[in-house]
Amino acid sequence: MTTTDDVARQTLLRRGFALEYATLAWNVIGVVVLAVAAITSRSVALAGFGLDSLIEIGASTAVIWELSGSGEGRQRRALKLIGIGFALLAAYLLVQSTWVLAAGFRPHHSPLGIAWTAITAALMFTLAAGKARTGAALDNPVLRTEGRVTLIDGLLAAAVLAGLALNSLAGWWWADPLAGYVLVYYAVREVKEIFFGKH
Repeated sequence: MTTTDDVARQTLLRRGFALEYATLAWNVIGVVVLAVAAITSRSVALAGFGLDSLIEIGASTAVIWELSGSGEGRQRRALKLIGIGFALLAAYLLVQSTWVLAAGFRPHHSPLGIAWTAITAALMFTLAAGKARTGAALDNPVLRTEGRVTLIDGLLAAAVLAGLALNSLAGWWWADPLAGYVLVYYAVREVKEIFFGKH
């Protein structure tokens, strides 16, 4: 016999799946859009944000996999996969942003990048709030952690947007690699939280 608690949990699980599938779909499209924008503008921040979208795809896939089963072992593996993705992103962006600054490499303007990151920031903040509430209600550390990943995705979109806007409006070419460093900071912070924090 199905209890009220079981019905409520199934409703929350369906919401969790819906939030993750929405995030997954947006980022799959985003990888293509960001690749085009990064290549045409030669922007390290847009390239880094495209990689972040790939990590978000992996993170959403890991959460969908974890929500489909149960057990702490499954949760730990999902969290580690998310953490490894962030570590790789931080390493790439640190090297690339430093190289761009040292070489004085100037990216072009990117109206497409500006529009995409503006929309992405608003959407990711909305999805992150939904994941935080649903993860707390389910008492699911993987969904809560991935909610923070989505929040960081929104923050990074805002940082990249600022860098692109400053480059376009004021000619501050160095704002683009500085936005890359912002991504490094948040990626490293999330790696520390995943591997050394309490879940």
